[in-house]
Amino acid sequence: MPQAPETLDGWYSLHLFYAIDWTTFRLVQEEDRIELIQELQSFLTKHESAREQKAGDHAFYNITGQKADILLWVLRPEMKDLNEVENEFNKLKIADYLIPTYSYVSVIELGNYLHGKSDEDPYENPHIKPRLYPELPHADYICFYPMDKRRNETYNWYMLPLEKRQELMYAHGKIGRKYAGKIKQFITGSVGFDDHEWGVTLFADDPLEFKKIVYEMRFDETTARYGDFGSFFVGTIIKKEDLTNFLSL
Repeated sequence: MPQAPETLDGWYSLHLFYAIDWTTFRLVQEEDRIELIQELQSFLTKHESAREQKAGDHAFYNITGQKADILLWVLRPEMKDLNEVENEFNKLKIADYLIPTYSYVSVIELGNYLHGKSDEDPYENPHIKPRLYPELPHADYICFYPMDKRRNETYNWYMLPLEKRQELMYAHGKIGRKYAGKIKQFITGSVGFDDHEWGVTLFADDPLEFKKIVYEMRFDETTARYGDFGSFFVGTIIKKEDLTNFLSL
């Protein structure tokens, strides 16, 4: 049986996607609409304290296209914390005009293929700890997609020897490092949590960087032979102060 590599796991992750029921939302009186927006702004302000207390973070984006209108991505220390935030969000008055379109449950994950043996606690490593418990960037654009490692009769990632997987992941990582400073990447593991095995969330100030990195990685053996992908979601940041303009009619 091929050896299963250990993973390093950080904060739990929940991506929530919603469409706005604009037809119904147009019927809301202006004064009531202002109240809805202010309540949403208060919700986002309240949860900024998690970032300040090093107990999680969140991102709020306007999704481009018809798959969704908004994305709320939440990171928290425990999965039950995700439920609390989701339930609180769904109880906001504006939720009456939101239609859930997709969600993704996972946990921040670092593959341990290349770290090797060490007596040091990796969770206290100053280079690893910020990646497991990150502060999310406030980049202009976000890209999210789920993915799996292929396992069929011809190409089965899970039947490869550990040494071969290490070799492939090292080459795969070299491509990602070329985009340092242009893209901030977060990998979340979802085996046993959701329908795919990983979620990938990318942040950038230029959306073309998403296209470039994904396209280049198509030619990497790890992706070309062993990668299967779900739907891609791309969007633009919504700042609290821009919510009134975003939801105005």
